[in-house]
Amino acid sequence: MRAWLMDSMDGVEALRFGEVADPQPGSGQVLLRVKIAALNPADAFLAQGLYPAHPPLPHILGRDGVGDVVAVGPGLSPIRVGETVGILRCEVGVNVWGTLGEKVVVPMDSVTRVPRGWSIEEMAGAPLVYLTAWQALTQWHDPPAPPPVGAVLLVTGASGGVGVASVQLGKSMGLTVVALSRSEEKRAALKRLGADVVCDPADRNLVNDVKAAISPKRVDLVVDSVGGALLTQVIDLLGYGGRISVVGRSGGVVPEFNTGSLLFRRIRMGGVSVGDSPAQATQAAWQEIVDRLDAMGQRPQVDSIVPFEEVKRGFMRLDKGPMGKVLVRVAG
Repeated sequence: MRAWLMDSMDGVEALRFGEVADPQPGSGQVLLRVKIAALNPADAFLAQGLYPAHPPLPHILGRDGVGDVVAVGPGLSPIRVGETVGILRCEVGVNVWGTLGEKVVVPMDSVTRVPRGWSIEEMAGAPLVYLTAWQALTQWHDPPAPPPVGAVLLVTGASGGVGVASVQLGKSMGLTVVALSRSEEKRAALKRLGADVVCDPADRNLVNDVKAAISPKRVDLVVDSVGGALLTQVIDLLGYGGRISVVGRSGGVVPEFNTGSLLFRRIRMGGVSVGDSPAQATQAAWQEIVDRLDAMGQRPQVDSIVPFEEVKRGFMRLDKGPMGKVLVRVAG
């Protein structure tokens, strides 16, 4: 099969388009012929050696996708040859070959049928970002649960994949959503998706503008994909008991972080890692996500689709900050 091969940790620029033998499904696995794959920032991090996983090389990136079942390994499965299915978060693209190849092997308990009324493009780019957003929104309760209705949610990097998912799911939970994006066009799109307040994080009056917009409330929960210098402003906006779910670091290292700013409002920060979730819990969370989006008449947002041969162009678009997901049309 044809695939984009990662021979080193020199970044996605060093990926090689080549031929490898088709993978074969083992017990409890299915083999998919990939139709649509999705690109994620985590793929680029892994290709640079900035991710905990260290798969054998050559490796094939790609964590999300939709494909047709062409073979089923030994074991009972409700999935049949010929069905079109999507891939939920698992080791695909992390420690085993991923969806940037014409075929991919996936655990049976990590595939799911395309929701009724969804396109295969909407399905292909959704699982990782929506499951990440779901964990970011619900991880502060035991067992996991949405924040109280009426709480204020702040989403940094709101036009990215996890950002859009957080805005949509936050609205489904009855939250007041504040969305940050540097682009005026993207802020308008976030408003159409339901964000109550949209602001430019580069605005020198950001903190005062957000406080005025949500007064007398303060921010209860942040889904932060940026970090960097913005974090100190985010902390300033939090109320007592405020929480920050960290899902990324596109803004780089946080400069001169004063841990004392967390003390007297009992602010808590926690990382998000959907890879910790067992398959059964992931399936249940995914069904809840689909039900919420359907109830609102919302769908995952697709920014652009590139041909299989132009994966590197897709990563360039991802690096520029898309509005939603960047997809790869592998076949069909």
